[in-house]
Amino acid sequence: MSEDAGQRLCPAGASASPLTPIVLGTRKRNQKSDAEAMNARPVGDLSVRTSILIVSAAAATVLTSLPAYAQSAPNAGLRVGILGGLDIVRPGSTEDSDVDGDDQSTEGVLYGVDVGFDIPLGGLVLGIEGEWSDSTGKIKANRSDPNFFGYGTVASGRDLYAGGRLGFVMAPGTMIYAKGGYTNARLNVIAGSSTTQTDDTFRLDGWRVGAGAEQALSANTYAKLEYRYSNYNDAELAFREGGTSNAFKVDTDRHQVVAGLGIRF
Repeated sequence: MSEDAGQRLCPAGASASPLTPIVLGTRKRNQKSDAEAMNARPVGDLSVRTSILIVSAAAATVLTSLPAYAQSAPNAGLRVGILGGLDIVRPGSTEDSDVDGDDQSTEGVLYGVDVGFDIPLGGLVLGIEGEWSDSTGKIKANRSDPNFFGYGTVASGRDLYAGGRLGFVMAPGTMIYAKGGYTNARLNVIAGSSTTQTDDTFRLDGWRVGAGAEQALSANTYAKLEYRYSNYNDAELAFREGGTSNAFKVDTDRHQVVAGLGIRF
């Protein structure tokens, strides 16, 4: 190395040494590397911290929305379901013979479908619903007295119902409710002492009230159990040859215990 080069690399008053330029050059390179490292670390740390914040915010959003979804999804919107249970049709209080052992009822298995729409109103749920059901119930005895059951020998036919319900949300997905509405039922006349049903049919109009509980099984499925009482007070007989009788008053009760499974959309 030339003397001029050594003087340029050494500060004034410092002794020139062959090692001096190397040491000074190394320090400069180290200082540059340290500065680069200091400048680089914050960028990396910022990137990691930003990612953590984004992930944390997303997780918090999901976790926060889950309870709200679990609370709002059940008991709301369009629903359809299947029904099954016990069906009992018998004379009302004004027609009952009140004789012990006098079987005046038809018992059978109820089966059917229903559809409804529920609107949440804070802790309440307001809904409308319709139902089609049928029953295996038949009168067990054959009496010549037409007042035995009020209709002679008959079998339970289809039953249509339209009404509303008002529910109270006990907990997310759990609701108790009361219901009420209009019901139109049929009793199919059985020929003589046989089990063969004719085309003659009693058509009954009445009202229904009930109460039950509904439990969400998932975000869009549910199960329910309810008791319903119906009373029919207007009737007419539709003949197989065509035409109907004049309307007449009746007093017929219906008791049902029904379980249901459904899905919401």
